[in-house]
Amino acid sequence: MNTTTAGRHPFGALGTGARRPVLTAAVFAVTLACGIAQLVHPPLYDHVVRDASRIDAGQWYRLVTGMFFQDNRALGLVSNLLWLAVFGTLAERVFSRPKWLLLYFGCGLFGQVMSYVWLNPVGAGNSMCVVGLIGALAAVVMVASRRYGVTLPVQFRVMAFAAPVLAVIDTLLHDNHGLPLLLGLALGFLVLPAPVEVAQE
Repeated sequence: MNTTTAGRHPFGALGTGARRPVLTAAVFAVTLACGIAQLVHPPLYDHVVRDASRIDAGQWYRLVTGMFFQDNRALGLVSNLLWLAVFGTLAERVFSRPKWLLLYFGCGLFGQVMSYVWLNPVGAGNSMCVVGLIGALAAVVMVASRRYGVTLPVQFRVMAFAAPVLAVIDTLLHDNHGLPLLLGLALGFLVLPAPVEVAQE
């Protein structure tokens, strides 16, 4: 397979998944609804936030609800939904929907658990889900030339190889986004889309 240079839409040449981001839109809508409910009724947050002491008391559901509500209220909701819209759409274009679900919720739950037992025992947000998708996309970018015959712009390749380094630094700084990104990267290599023939001009 000859290597081609990606054009205006770099990930379009790697797109083997769904053309319409229906799954991203559905998760976006649910997360938005939870965020609005939290803003309208602030006491709700206290019942759903990841809280180690309450999880220890048996409220394990908080590891799941922590992926749909935001600890930075309106600012967290807007920023996290923006990241979800961008990277969720890209990931759904590249990966199948079952793989998308594995990456998003698998990495998100892993991040919640690691935050609970070590990094950040109290908090909430879907950002750890999104960085799992980012890690998986980084894996695709790393092998794009060799596996798919697509040369992506240099800035994509720089960001992809910088991602695991930044994730390690992030973890050393005791932030809780580095580990789910590293898991997303590892899972990304395991669930890489099959190579497809790239149309030559």
